[in-house]
Amino acid sequence: MQTPPLDPPVADTAPTDGILTSYDAQHLVTYLRLLDADKEGADWQEVAKLVLRMDPSSEPARALRAWQTHLARARWMTESGYRHLLRGGAPH
Repeated sequence: MQTPPLDPPVADTAPTDGILTSYDAQHLVTYLRLLDADKEGADWQEVAKLVLRMDPSSEPARALRAWQTHLARARWMTESGYRHLLRGGAPH
C-alpha cells in the first residue's frame, strides 16, 4: 500500500461500503485528523473548515453532511476497516 496523501480532495459524502475502498486508502490521514479532533471535542464547523476544507458558513448542509459521514467512516475504520488494511489494503 502506498503512503496516503496528506490533503486529498474530499467528497461531499464518505463511502459506506462494507469493504475498504480506494477513497478510504487515500483519506487515512483525513480520518485520523477527524478522530483526533473528535477526541479533543473540537467544534464540527472548525473541523469541516480545517480538515475537510469546506466552508460551513456558505454551505452549512454540505459541510455538516461531509463532516458527519467522514467521521462515521473514520469510526468504521477503527472498528472494522482496519482489518482490510491488515489483509493488504484497498483496491487500486
